[in-house]
Amino acid sequence: MAAPLRFGTKTYLMGIVNVTPDSFSGDGLAAGGRSTDEIVGAAVAQARAFVENGAEIVDVGAESTRPRSAYGDHPEIDAETEAALAIPVVAAIAAELGAEAHVSIDTSKGSVAAAALDAGATIVNDVWAARRDPGTAIAAAERDAHLVLMHNQDGAAYPAGLFETVVKELHEAVEHAVDLGMRRERLIVDPGIGFGKGTAENLELLHRLVDLKGALDGLPLLVGTSRKRFLGELLDGAPPDDRIEGTAATVALAIAAGVDIVRVHDVAHIARTRRVADAIIRR
Repeated sequence: MAAPLRFGTKTYLMGIVNVTPDSFSGDGLAAGGRSTDEIVGAAVAQARAFVENGAEIVDVGAESTRPRSAYGDHPEIDAETEAALAIPVVAAIAAELGAEAHVSIDTSKGSVAAAALDAGATIVNDVWAARRDPGTAIAAAERDAHLVLMHNQDGAAYPAGLFETVVKELHEAVEHAVDLGMRRERLIVDPGIGFGKGTAENLELLHRLVDLKGALDGLPLLVGTSRKRFLGELLDGAPPDDRIEGTAATVALAIAAGVDIVRVHDVAHIARTRRVADAIIRR
């Protein structure tokens, strides 16, 4: 079993394994009509490379969560289809790498979360903070897993103020998860960069990460900026696979602000950023 997550001692690196045919970042492993065995093999190889390069968490997702407001409409998949893609990958990665890294399941469906935890995952990463399906929190609570609660909404309007709304709704998500049985010390919060936020909103939240962590009572904070659209806008239209420097800048600044987990695609590059930033900030 992987070493327990001890927040405050280091910045943890979460590598993204997209088991989808339609990831916004172009790295979906289910593209091209691959068989299940081929998808599992590719996912395990990617996860192994992540761990060899320093990732302590591997986040497996089988449904694209790209915001419709930014990327246009795309079909939702049912729980059975999502599980058929995700669970064999989670089981294989946990079997091979579970002693070295935590496996996370990126899902908003309780049945998928439960199956993934039973297959060896130790973290549920829910981009809807257990609001669309409380089953994700119940599954995590019953198995004493970690649960990531991310702020999300449809559209980027914040009449009550961006920062105030994100803080209020994450507080509500935390209390809801606790009511469902989660231990507070197993919760992780995520401001949801790029989800229901435009470039201005993303930059405001990144600028105020220190304030955000304080306002959320010091709960462990996860930030995912990797390859996101606002970086492309800041970098003269750079496509997703040409946003590494932008990702690295946001990661270094997030570490300086006390973020506990950074979620990235380009693990080998960002691991070096994390190593230097941690050496300076967490000395």
